[in-house]
Amino acid sequence: MENTVLPPQHPSHVSEKGLRELDRPWLGTLIAHAVGTDYRFGCAGETRGTDCTPSRDEEIMKIKHLGAVAAVALLAACSNQAATTSTAGTAATASSIVPGSQEDLVANVGDRVFFDFNKSGLRADAKGTLDKQATWLAKYASVNVQIAGNCDERGTEEYNLALGQRRANAAASYLKAKGVAAARMSTISYGKDRPTAQGSTEEAWAQNRNAITSVK
Repeated sequence: MENTVLPPQHPSHVSEKGLRELDRPWLGTLIAHAVGTDYRFGCAGETRGTDCTPSRDEEIMKIKHLGAVAAVALLAACSNQAATTSTAGTAATASSIVPGSQEDLVANVGDRVFFDFNKSGLRADAKGTLDKQATWLAKYASVNVQIAGNCDERGTEEYNLALGQRRANAAASYLKAKGVAAARMSTISYGKDRPTAQGSTEEAWAQNRNAITSVK
């Protein structure tokens, strides 16, 4: 019996070119979207009538590149949104301060002056703050204030109460000299009972030697 010779069998009847043609559907496919921009696969060869189907390595490289571009665009959008939100929040906080209030005094003038250890004399920086307080009080003539003198933790209770009162009086006298009516001011001393900074350090003690002006 004659043997029939069959033609060689191929695992696929699709040519390499055919396989490449089958890959074409991915061209123009959307792979990312950021800040109103679509990122799609494309090929400059389409406008020249040439075969622009990339190799598999080229596909992978293009995907990685466009993915990185999309990620950068998304990060930029998030950063811009966060900055806008922060600015809006700051503006809203500033606009919520009531003119002539304690918050206004603290934010725009300064509500306290500081003293050297065991002293009640006003320093140059304290006079600068009190000058601004006097101008602010002249602007808001219906506002009355209380000035509280405070001390650091060193010394006896009795001594610090007296020292705190001298500090409060010094600030009130300066404001009176700048035109603030005495009837609009009251003074009190808390001695060392109301520290504004905790701790037994020079920095904490310096913060606690003060006279604080509060709207009443």
